[in-house]
Amino acid sequence: MNYDVIVIGSGPGGYVAAIRASQLGLKTAVVEKESLGGICLNWGCIPTKALLKSAQVFEYINHAADYGIKISNPGEVDFEAVIKRSRGVADGMSKGVQFLMKKNKIDVLMGFGRLKGKGVVEVKGNDGVKEYSAKNIILATGGRSRELPNLKQDGNKVIGYRQAMILPKQPKSMIVVGSGAIGIEFAYFYNSIGTKVTVVEYLDNIVPLEDEEVSKGLARILKKQGIDIKTGSNVESVDTSGEVCKVNVKTAAGNEVLEADVVLSAVGIATNIEGIGLEEAGVKTDKGKVLVDDFYKTNVEGVYAIGDIVKGQALAHVASAEGIICVEKIAGHSPEPLDYNNIPGCTYCSPEIASVGYTEKAAKEAGYEIKVGKFPFSASGKASAGGVKDGFVKLIFDAKYGEFLGAHMLGANVTEMIAEVVAARKLETTGHDIIKTVHPHPTMSEAIMEAAAEAYGECIHL
Repeated sequence: MNYDVIVIGSGPGGYVAAIRASQLGLKTAVVEKESLGGICLNWGCIPTKALLKSAQVFEYINHAADYGIKISNPGEVDFEAVIKRSRGVADGMSKGVQFLMKKNKIDVLMGFGRLKGKGVVEVKGNDGVKEYSAKNIILATGGRSRELPNLKQDGNKVIGYRQAMILPKQPKSMIVVGSGAIGIEFAYFYNSIGTKVTVVEYLDNIVPLEDEEVSKGLARILKKQGIDIKTGSNVESVDTSGEVCKVNVKTAAGNEVLEADVVLSAVGIATNIEGIGLEEAGVKTDKGKVLVDDFYKTNVEGVYAIGDIVKGQALAHVASAEGIICVEKIAGHSPEPLDYNNIPGCTYCSPEIASVGYTEKAAKEAGYEIKVGKFPFSASGKASAGGVKDGFVKLIFDAKYGEFLGAHMLGANVTEMIAEVVAARKLETTGHDIIKTVHPHPTMSEAIMEAAAEAYGECIHL
């Protein structure tokens, strides 16, 4: 079978690229070795949000009295039912992708795909090995949980994010190694439902890619929630021979041994580039990433790569955007290259984190003279009414031209608010434009307008 485009991998990069290719009139197939939707839909973004929603509902029930609601019995977690609901949500989303493949007349080739010669993809499936040809091949093979040499995952006591979503029973205690989005989301989830959680972070701040004020603000809140946080600390070794894991942690104060039922390794992702024929095809890589140009073309004619296996943030929405740009370029359109400094990042603990653009430190290091505005949710009417006064919105502007350099939010529903800033920055909006944009009252989003006004000494409610 001959195609215009074959996409290897059906995650948020691969399936989106395939759909856009079909929309543009290209005969398209997608190769998938496991489940349509990839890690994001099946083992990442979607099922974790279902788990986090269960934790949030549990917290609401246990704090019902704060809202004037009496509940006779305290809440109790049915851990198996929580996991089952999460898997059901993921399965539903994967079926949705199956529907989209049929709707867009995209052939789904189940099996492990690899490059084999110029314009040829080999697919090893349950019914044997088959070869397919294509003018253009897009690699979208994604990533997996990264393993540290001294923190080998056994899938039982030392686990990665996949096992953390389907544990047979709730652990009494857990040590989370790494405090990026994945680590913090699982730390929040398990702590909320009653597991004793300790977070170990090698760097000096949790969620270390975030603005320092956000990192420190979230750390204070999580500690109040009962999570033990150890920053500037490193796991030296793990002993899993006994009933509990004994974790040797090197801290600034010296070594200490922590005990827990389970250790979750959340130290980033490794790219899935092994065994897909890169070496044989002569595709260049560097430090585990496939080298591509601004439109995701590799050094080999007709071979492209997108998503976690190329430069840029390893995020679902980045992979989707890359897939669309890549396919539009293949189809002869003139797409703009992706602006990697205008990519929103979100962490879905409670309170949530959302950010885009320069941190305060990065803006200064880039040579900008800046204006910074900050508005706390404690001064927001909607936040007070909702009982979610933790956090703030922090905006950063160029003092000379008013350019919108960055936004950093900590609070309820901020992952829904950040798109306003992404759009504003895309449209080259200034701080004064934001101040003069009428925001609805009462809403959490008013904090964006108020923070902009605070940067220019015009804030009304502070």
